[in-house]
Amino acid sequence: MTEELLEVVEDGVATITMNRPDALNAVTRDMLGDMHEKVERLAADGAVGAIVLIGAGRGFCAGGDVKAMAAGRDREMSVEERMHNLRSRMEVSQALHEVPVPTIAAIRGPAAGAGLSLALACDLRVASETARLITAFRNVALSGDFGGSWFLTKLVGPAKARELYFTADRVEAEEALSLGLVNKVVPDDELESAAMELAKRLADGPRVALSYMKKNLNAALTQPLAQVLDMEAVGHSRCSWTEDHKEAAAAFVEKRQPVFQGR
Repeated sequence: MTEELLEVVEDGVATITMNRPDALNAVTRDMLGDMHEKVERLAADGAVGAIVLIGAGRGFCAGGDVKAMAAGRDREMSVEERMHNLRSRMEVSQALHEVPVPTIAAIRGPAAGAGLSLALACDLRVASETARLITAFRNVALSGDFGGSWFLTKLVGPAKARELYFTADRVEAEEALSLGLVNKVVPDDELESAAMELAKRLADGPRVALSYMKKNLNAALTQPLAQVLDMEAVGHSRCSWTEDHKEAAAAFVEKRQPVFQGR
């Protein structure tokens, strides 16, 4: 494990911190492999009901390590080897998108290239007023990775996604909010508390129901209505047998707030 990626679990919320502040948290191979392992493991931990991804210092993540690219460390590999290695690292985006607990990106400063892709892979995004989102791949003559083209197209539509990829124009926090790229913008000094407040609210919720909601919403991105209806019927029926549903129904009758146990 590397100290370039930190992990804390508190009150049902797991926080993963990219910890290369001097490099604006540009990701390395070790960081990406470590992040994938952490996301999968924490999501399977019954004590964790939400995951927050954040960057140390003044940036979320500047993307790939361009200095390493300039050094040409991969140039001795064949295209097939490079493709295989990259594709395996990109599994972290699928994990953030598909694990059965909500994932939240807390964005301060730049989220660029692969860093933006990782933020878009999360279920929700809380941004500080200093957040700056940029696809950036055009600027280094690369086509894009870590699922950014898929996530961005789903969030803002094909025309805007193409514009942002082809031009690499920077999107400031308020514009990102208006485009639906982020869910909330808060003052810079409130970013951590706002992200944790949201994560804690989700972690304290009916976790089984939320996991099925996430499956349904992900399926809705690609599957026809009939298949989503089938999935909803399965998940809804299974949730009706949970202790959380019974508690919620009792709380409704008793006119009080339910206390969920995640079961």
